[in-house]
Amino acid sequence: QVQLVESGGGLVQAGGSLRLSCAASGRTLSSYAVGWFRQASGKQRELVAAFTSGGTTNYADSVKGRFTISRDNAKNTVYLQMNSLKPEDTAVYYCNARRSVPAAILEYWGQGTQVTVSS
Repeated sequence: QVQLVESGGGLVQAGGSLRLSCAASGRTLSSYAVGWFRQASGKQRELVAAFTSGGTTNYADSVKGRFTISRDNAKNTVYLQMNSLKPEDTAVYYCNARRSVPAAILEYWGQGTQVTVSS
């Protein structure tokens, strides 16, 4: 079992920056594919950025060049640095950890943190 707790959300003006943190407990994240998703009001949840199980990174086209995902294995924490924020980045941001085991996929979500970008 993995518990994920996000923090760092808030209200910021367009062009500003925020850094989200996802602290994990229960298991080490180094054996999981981890990522950040977001869900805006009335829209489906979408991938923002992620580390694959092989250690490479994926980014949504809408955030490339502005957002950076990173991890600190010693702290069992994943970060999302968000720069040049836009109003369309407003959403609840969720941390996700995922791992394949024989005959199953283990997947965990945090409770989410609200990011609001004002114009």
